[in-house]
Amino acid sequence: MKTEKSEVTQIRNITLVSMFNNLCLTGLKLTVGILGSSQAVIADAIHSLSDIATDLAVIFGVRYWSAPPDSDHPYGHRRIETIISTVIGIALVSVAIGLGLNAIETLQTPSIRHTTWIAIAGPIASVILKEIMYQWTIRVGKRLKSTAVQANAWHQRSDALSSIPALLAVVVATVKPEWAFVDAIGAIIISLFILKVAWDIIWPALTELTDRGASESDLSRLKEIAETVAGVKEVHRVRTRKLGSKIMVDLHVLVDPEISVRAGHEISENVKEELINNGPDVFDVVVHLEPWDLD
Repeated sequence: MKTEKSEVTQIRNITLVSMFNNLCLTGLKLTVGILGSSQAVIADAIHSLSDIATDLAVIFGVRYWSAPPDSDHPYGHRRIETIISTVIGIALVSVAIGLGLNAIETLQTPSIRHTTWIAIAGPIASVILKEIMYQWTIRVGKRLKSTAVQANAWHQRSDALSSIPALLAVVVATVKPEWAFVDAIGAIIISLFILKVAWDIIWPALTELTDRGASESDLSRLKEIAETVAGVKEVHRVRTRKLGSKIMVDLHVLVDPEISVRAGHEISENVKEELINNGPDVFDVVVHLEPWDLD
């Protein structure tokens, strides 16, 4: 319980720092984007604003997905983490579509306002601060094996990388005013990049929500660990499903049919303990005992 509380605290702390960072960047990019007449920078500011929404989702969500199992949720609440990852991905999709459509509409407008140098301040600050936040957040997410925190980290990096075409668009459009359309093209490039990041977040989450099992290598590893336990003759019918960053395991263990029920129970408990301690992020194990000479 103490470890879980520590993990929740770490997730909340990193996300609160991220949210403060996003608030500052949103204000900066929106201000310089308007003053510098840059649609790409304004689009980048809206992207940062969407980061605040996903930060809030993680801050409030961690309280629920870290809760222990109860009578209504006997397997725990880890799927809430997966749902939040999906929400983050969908938020990115909506942002990308809105930015892209707005940029296309701008390209069809005969009169395009010329950008000025002040607009570059936002993208430069975003590239530096967001990359720092990405590196910090992704390390925390991987250490705690939290898919939602890792998804939020990639949201951070998408903002950092999307600021690069915004920066280039401002520079080109300011140096060559007759190429002012480049600013809108930069906004379209940003929207496409955000869509790619969204897909990379949504697809793994959806496969988990449809109860996709662990990889073949993880299955082989689980079987190998179980078969090393004393008293286990053979292991088959290994089934798995993902719960957040963890794996639920269901497997059949064949043992000597002449041993006592107590001895069989001890073997099953030893299999469970070995898989949880040494398996690939195993959360819980259900062991079915069978006699070894069963035809």
